[in-house]
Amino acid sequence: MSTNRRDFIKALGLSGVALTAPAIAGANTQVLTAESTDITNLTLKGKVQSNGQGISGVPVTDGINITLTDKNGNYSLLSNKTVQFVYITIPAGYAIPHNKGIAQFFKAIDTKQNSFTANFQLERLERDEKDHVFVVWADPQIISKKDGEALISRSAPDLRDLAANYPAGTLIHAIGCGDLVWDHFELYDDYRQAVNITGVPFFSIIGNHDMDLDARSDDYSASTFKKNFGPTYYSFNRGKVHYIMMDDVFFIGTAKRYIGYFTEQQLQWLEQDLKHVPHGSTIIVSSHIPTNTGVKRRANLKEDELGGVVSNREQLYKILAPYKVHIMSGHTHMNEKWEEGNIMEHVHGTVCGAWWTGPICSDGTPEGYAVYEIQGSEVSWFYKSTGKPKDYQLRIYPRGFLKTAADEVVANVWNWDKQWKIEWFEDGKAKGIMEQRTDFDPWTVELYAGPQLPKKHKWVDPTLTDHLFFAKPSAGAKAIKVVATDRFGKQYSQEIQL
Repeated sequence: MSTNRRDFIKALGLSGVALTAPAIAGANTQVLTAESTDITNLTLKGKVQSNGQGISGVPVTDGINITLTDKNGNYSLLSNKTVQFVYITIPAGYAIPHNKGIAQFFKAIDTKQNSFTANFQLERLERDEKDHVFVVWADPQIISKKDGEALISRSAPDLRDLAANYPAGTLIHAIGCGDLVWDHFELYDDYRQAVNITGVPFFSIIGNHDMDLDARSDDYSASTFKKNFGPTYYSFNRGKVHYIMMDDVFFIGTAKRYIGYFTEQQLQWLEQDLKHVPHGSTIIVSSHIPTNTGVKRRANLKEDELGGVVSNREQLYKILAPYKVHIMSGHTHMNEKWEEGNIMEHVHGTVCGAWWTGPICSDGTPEGYAVYEIQGSEVSWFYKSTGKPKDYQLRIYPRGFLKTAADEVVANVWNWDKQWKIEWFEDGKAKGIMEQRTDFDPWTVELYAGPQLPKKHKWVDPTLTDHLFFAKPSAGAKAIKVVATDRFGKQYSQEIQL
């Protein structure tokens, strides 16, 4: 990893970062200052209903505390005038309200009075939702209209077509996993247009490139994001699965410097949220920065990069201990997975690949997104490469393509985890299991290595990855086939002629 690239994606070593209770921007969308903060009590009240009938037991929150609707669907919550939204946890059995694909589960608060009424209308689903699908778009990260056009013309139709290929009536939602744009907020319109084209309702998460870089502290860094997408942390239910969206990008008050960190207010809110979720349930937690990765191990670093993982992740894991947890994240522009105890984290390859510089991420993962299929409380998944069929799950490089393995063929199996099996065949004869090693994907070296590559963003470099597999063919071998079997028993294969 080059020095320029390190400077780009990591936060500097920091100490003594002051943490304060958030004072959230008011509904007039003006960023509050310390002088203008009003902590006067504010009563939030209203009703959650469907077809005129109140819905009981729906969590309603101001981002600090949570209350439940009563038997008639009514709620009342004592808050204060620092809060910006009142919002609900969409209960199981109801459609996701949205405006042209952007999920609408919140109301902006008018703090001019000492009481604010917000009613929520939900539509009951006509079909069972225990089986459903969701996708994760990590890092669309558009910095120009040209990038926006790529998202609109390539990525969005790909997801639209994928959704159309499921049986009629299949329930599908999506998670925009942060860095929706690249510091250019006028391009949120392009992101919205792409979302609308997909026909899929999206829940969005803030990334480090979605922050207001002129904010004086983290408390105010999400002002523009909130105007466009609402709260930065929230939850909803679909079938037997509880979904939680979190904000783990902590801005330290100087442009483009941040750490991966969950505030105390969020963790306290999460504890309240999970009081209403039975132990043993399947939980999907999504945030932009991975809670953990293999970067430290692969790069032989002494410490984690503060902007690359979540510093207080162990506190999150303690809260999640009673559940079956899948964590969704992006940020790194690499695809990897780790699994320990009750938690599996999916760090996603990106919609933009290597920042729209080429067709693959810096680890060789094609630009694309992950697809998760839910059956009851069970989760299965695959990676969907943009413009490629669903079974495109590996790439084989011929002997000599990677200079560090001159006499070996190399297979990149980008969605690999430790429960996959990678086998190879020489001229039709089974040769056994391929050797897994950490190295650079050969195509990324060709596209991105060196100070003059790529032309668009010269700081992009290849990155070390664990999902490479090696085999040494015999001198007279004519054809090599690789068969990858995933943890669900599905097989994918590719063959090359030598």
